[in-house]
Amino acid sequence: MNIDELAAAIEAASPNANGRELAVLLRNWKSTSETAERLSELVERYIGHTWFETEAVNDAVYSLWSNFRDEAIGVIDGMTMNERLYCFGLFERFDHASVNEREEIYAKLHAHP
Repeated sequence: MNIDELAAAIEAASPNANGRELAVLLRNWKSTSETAERLSELVERYIGHTWFETEAVNDAVYSLWSNFRDEAIGVIDGMTMNERLYCFGLFERFDHASVNEREEIYAKLHAHP
């Protein structure tokens, strides 16, 4: 699952404002210079301070997030650059980036050119 699929799955699991806001946070992260670890901190804080519609929805959202966190952020250092770009939905941004912007993306994903 990549970050865009995660955002869509969270919106489907929690279609109220809290689910939509979390999906926006995930999508907006792609355009920032914040690292994958910072994304993890932001999402953990958001989920920890938010109550979703029901306990079942809360558990579903957290399960979706924790699977992504473990399968993408948790193993990011063992991924190729293409795997990182796919998981974090950054192919298009990377393809259209200047040299300086690519450096920012490398840093964001803990990669080296």
